[in-house]
Amino acid sequence: MKKLLGILALFCALTFSFNYNLFAQNPDSTGTDSAAATTATTETKTEAASTTTEAAAVPEETSFHQVIKEKFIEGDWIFMTPVLLCMILGLAYAIERIVVLNLASTNTEKLLSEIEGHLKSGNVDRAKDVCAATRGPVASIFAQGLISSKMGIDMAEKSIMSYGSVEMSKLEKNLVWISLFIALAPMLGFLGTVIGMIQAFDAIEAAGDISPSLVAGGIKVALITTVAGLIVAMIIQVFYNYCISKIDSLVTDMEESSIALVDLLIKYNPSSK
Repeated sequence: MKKLLGILALFCALTFSFNYNLFAQNPDSTGTDSAAATTATTETKTEAASTTTEAAAVPEETSFHQVIKEKFIEGDWIFMTPVLLCMILGLAYAIERIVVLNLASTNTEKLLSEIEGHLKSGNVDRAKDVCAATRGPVASIFAQGLISSKMGIDMAEKSIMSYGSVEMSKLEKNLVWISLFIALAPMLGFLGTVIGMIQAFDAIEAAGDISPSLVAGGIKVALITTVAGLIVAMIIQVFYNYCISKIDSLVTDMEESSIALVDLLIKYNPSSK
């Protein structure tokens, strides 16, 4: 009995001692874990801060529209506004001419075929109606030639030639304004550059010292107007050349079709019917 009680007492003492050791070690481990967690959190915050700093260091990409707006402001709106007006008006006239010239195109082969069929049957009035219902300068010239054909072939040829000149002048309408804006845009740009250079030298004279930043900044701003004027002139020049080539094509078509109409009038001679 005494041995049993001694064994139980020894077991209780060992158990108490083991539990006490565990309890004594837990605060240390908890403190270590907390320190490790704190260190990890600090490192995470440091990495996030460095990432944010790197992201802030990378410049944001500027759009093309924003760059144009900045350059317009740098070039001084007093000199850039006339250049901008030249571009707007020049493009407006050019687009108007392009639309008119494309609408002026005519299927001359089909028109000549229909006119020949009516002239063959002696129905000149029906041929006139076909010309009146067809769009374009070629149909107008044909109508004028058919109207004058009653007075003879020579009169019809003269009428076709004179009316062809009228239609050609209609095709060339507003081209003079487009060419004006092509020449005016660079001139306005050069004017802004010269005035900007004068202002830069006035600033140098007032400062009493030639500062590289002052000279470079003034010259850069002054040259922006020249660049803008040249760009506007080049853009409008492309549209102008397209209009010229389209007019040349229409005029060639008018001349060839007029010759073909005169041949038909000579062949069927409606004045004798």
